Formats: sequence, C-alpha cells, structure tokens
Amino acid sequence: MEKSFPNNMLRILITLLLLGGMSFGATKKSSKSSKSSKTSASKTAHKKSPPKTTTKKPVVKKAETPLPPLAPLAPGELPLAARSALCLDLKTGKVLYEKEADEMEYPASATKILTALLVIEAGDLDRLVEVQIEDTKVEPSALEFKPGESYARRDLLYALLLKSANDVALALARDNAGSVEAFAEKMNKRAEGLGASSSHFVNPHGLHDPHHFTTARDLAAIARAAMQDETFREIVITLEKRMMRGEEEVLLRNHNKLLGKLPGCTGIKTGFTRHAQQVLVSGAMCEGCEVISVVLHTNKPGIWEDSKMLLTDGLEKLKTPGDTNAVPAETKSASGANSK
Repeated sequence: MEKSFPNNMLRILITLLLLGGMSFGATKKSSKSSKSSKTSASKTAHKKSPPKTTTKKPVVKKAETPLPPLAPLAPGELPLAARSALCLDLKTGKVLYEKEADEMEYPASATKILTALLVIEAGDLDRLVEVQIEDTKVEPSALEFKPGESYARRDLLYALLLKSANDVALALARDNAGSVEAFAEKMNKRAEGLGASSSHFVNPHGLHDPHHFTTARDLAAIARAAMQDETFREIVITLEKRMMRGEEEVLLRNHNKLLGKLPGCTGIKTGFTRHAQQVLVSGAMCEGCEVISVVLHTNKPGIWEDSKMLLTDGLEKLKTPGDTNAVPAETKSASGANSK
C-alpha cells in the first residue's frame, strides 16, 4: 500500500494536468476564433457601400451678353485715343481737325515750348547762366548740374527741349525773370497775347499743379508761334546733341520718336505726368505746306499713332492735287551747336 500511494497520486496529478491543458488550449483557441470573428465582422462593417447612382442635372450656362458695338465714326472722324486733339495749318492758323479742343487738360512738359519761346525772344543766347542751389531742387528728368557751374543759354535750351530737363527749366526761368513766380506771370501774359486765353501756367517745366493747365487749341497756338522762330525750329528738329556738363560730356537725345520715322516730321515736344498722361505737340511738312498737331491725355501707343493720323490727315487736306509724297524735313544731329 505504501508503495502504490505515490504512484496513484502521481497518476492523478498527471491526469489533472493533462485535462487542465486541454481546457486551456480550447479556451485559447476559442478566444482566437472569437477575435477572428470580431475582426472579420469589423472589416465587413467598414467596407464602403457601393455609391448610389444619381442622375446629375446638366449645368446650363447663361448666355453672355454681347458687348455693344463701337459707335461708328462720323464722316471724317479719326479714331483717336487722345481725350483732346487739334491739327492746324502752320501758315494760316486754320484748324484742320479738332476733338474736344477747348477742354481743360494738363500740358506736362509741353509747357517747355512756351518756356523756350520766352527765353529765345529775350535774346543774347550765348550769355552764361550760373546754376544756383534752388535750380537743382526738382525731381527728374534733370540735367543734374551742380551749383556754381555755368552754361550758355543756347546749350540749356537744347537740354530743355531734347532731354526735357526740369532743373534746366528752373535755371532759365530764374535767369530770365528773377524767380519762377515772375516767369510764370510772363508766361501767362505771352500766352494771352497769342490768343491762348483758356490756359494758366504756374511753372516753367509742367510738373503737375492743379492750377497749371491748357487746351489743345491754346497749345497749338503757342507751338505755332514758337515754330515761326528759326532757333526754336533748329532745336526741336535735332535728334541729338553733345554738350559738356561740368567736366563730363553728355549726350542729349530727342524724345520725339516721330523724328526720322515720319516723313517730313519737324519735331516739337513730348510730355508726361500721371495726371496729364501722354502728351505730344508735333509738326510735319510737305512741299508748300506745314501742319502742327496736339494730342492731350492719350496713351503710350496713342502718343505716336494719334499724332501720325492727325499730321497725315492735315497734310492730305492741304496738299495740292497730284502731290502725294511728303518731302522729308532735314533732321539734324548736333554737337556744340549743330554737329555730332
């Protein structure tokens, strides 16, 4: 009996352990199976349902309202971009074409036509002008000369009309009248004498001032008077000129792009400010006739295209029958006075 007890007990323990292991394995297996079932169910639950088929309504675009057609031009009317324009016969002053020619506009640097006319009419163009500090206090465009330097009036006129230098305008005005204010009084008196009674000038350069204005008709009258003077004509038809600025030689180029491109072009003067926009007073001649055009408040292509249209139209109206070719005016390139 003593010998069999341990053996019997051992058997019982082994049997119990075996039974417990089988039960544990079954539980583990069952647990895995349960987890697998849950995962499968979860995956099934998360599967996207097939998209519902819906019939989309077609998008109907609204018909665009067509832009109204441009108003047809009246007989003889030119398609100008300029807000105000005029063309006249230089010899007689007869108006050949006009568009809002009496509306107030800003002349910008076309002001310098009148400035130059007053200086030329005062004479003594070889007299030296000494630059003062107040002459240099102006925004570009400028010759950028220095106080104490001296220049002949004639050379300063080239810098005024070719480079459109604002500091030069101040120096010439001060030299001529003693002050800008006194020179402006002379400008207004001269303009009125030319019949330009709708204009008012407050400075010699044309930088914006609400009290500095003109009209296409007035500006054409001023330009016509200036073009009667041979010195003025000689300057505005010049493509470029070399002059000394202190110890340095500078090249002045004419801003008028019609020179050398439009047959018969005689120059005159460009202008621009933000308020005035593009401005051009220009001239052209053919054998026996000559015209001046003014365009005020136009755009960048218009400054040239408008002017070409006006000049060509004016010359056509003045040409004699059978005269179809404009005779190019002589275009000069100057160094010192007249040579490169």
